[in-house]
Amino acid sequence: MRNKAIKYGLIGFGIILLMLLIFFVVRVIGFYNAIHTDSQDTENSNREVKEKMDYTLLILGYGGGTHDGANLTDTIMVANINLKKKHVVLVSIPRDVWVNVPTKSAPFHSKINAIYQMALFPKNYPDVDSSYYSDKNPSGLIKKIIFDITGMKIDAYVSVDFQGFIKAIDTLGGIDVQVQKTFTDYEYPLEGKETDLCEHDEEFKAIEPILNNEMSLEDQTKLFEEKPELKAFFTDIEDNPPIAFPCRYEELHFEQGIAKMDGITALKYARSRHALEDGGDFNRAKRQQNVLEAVKSKVLGIGFIPKIIPLLSDLENHINTDLPLSEINKLLLEAPNADRYTVETLILSDEFLTDGYSDYGGYIVYPKEGIDYWDKVKTAVQMMTGNVTPTPSISVSAI
Repeated sequence: MRNKAIKYGLIGFGIILLMLLIFFVVRVIGFYNAIHTDSQDTENSNREVKEKMDYTLLILGYGGGTHDGANLTDTIMVANINLKKKHVVLVSIPRDVWVNVPTKSAPFHSKINAIYQMALFPKNYPDVDSSYYSDKNPSGLIKKIIFDITGMKIDAYVSVDFQGFIKAIDTLGGIDVQVQKTFTDYEYPLEGKETDLCEHDEEFKAIEPILNNEMSLEDQTKLFEEKPELKAFFTDIEDNPPIAFPCRYEELHFEQGIAKMDGITALKYARSRHALEDGGDFNRAKRQQNVLEAVKSKVLGIGFIPKIIPLLSDLENHINTDLPLSEINKLLLEAPNADRYTVETLILSDEFLTDGYSDYGGYIVYPKEGIDYWDKVKTAVQMMTGNVTPTPSISVSAI
């Protein structure tokens, strides 16, 4: 299994180093207090920090803003840093992974990208087991799910919204990304255009009763016979939204090779998932790691240090973490040793996962062995990290 992981220099450690450099300055300007979330195990972590040589951090990227789904996590990565072995393991998890959510009553499954949001807005999910999170720290639920999948116990999380990501890249002066494959995405969704009717107001009004199941089959047939163009429009809404509502999407194109990217371009490159040549969550996870590689190179560059202060100002309202300052100090001591670290990356792709549809008709991915059977993933992670974690009991359900 180990030979399936791809070694990349210092990919994961670069993003961690970025965080550490940021936190190095926070002591004097109060940035840490603005972004910090209380740890769920502060007393224990403070007691063990001198002995701890292995850290596992959860990195979450989400849209932010006020639109629907603003807190759905588009990017989910786990970084394990072993200070003694000078080794980093970076695991990427697709957002459509179907997971078992701990509840107070009936069994419940959800896409993993909704888990963080559930803990942020518990009133909207009253049956979710609230013992895994608190008002001050919403990360416990997603940490529990990550443990179920990978067997990795998360020490701390860092969440960054899209605007924070864009500002960070722009403050760095952009990044040089190694685009592995030429691709064109004709269906990249535009922010704020999710409900735009693209000047099809009258057509939409005519078929809205059909979409809401408020029109009889007889009346539908009659309507489509009289106005066949409405039938074509209805079919496009159901099967090909970019044709029905073209103003909601833009075309992206990236050529293979080194590409200079600002924050917005890097975000689009990392999020694109509809290209025929490089689409889907698995390929997107690879591209997100390309971006981390580029960030690492820029962070370790000579010109980064003067940009720390403006970066802090930009990111204050866009980052949350529960990583204790005492542990940050310890990790900072490792920064001079960055070039001694080896890194292995693991993307949960079709080697581990298959796809299908939930009872609600939504697209999902889950282990080839069956829903909730994560043993193969855990074995791969254990071999990469050298950590052996007891396998918890598994509950199984059908799609």
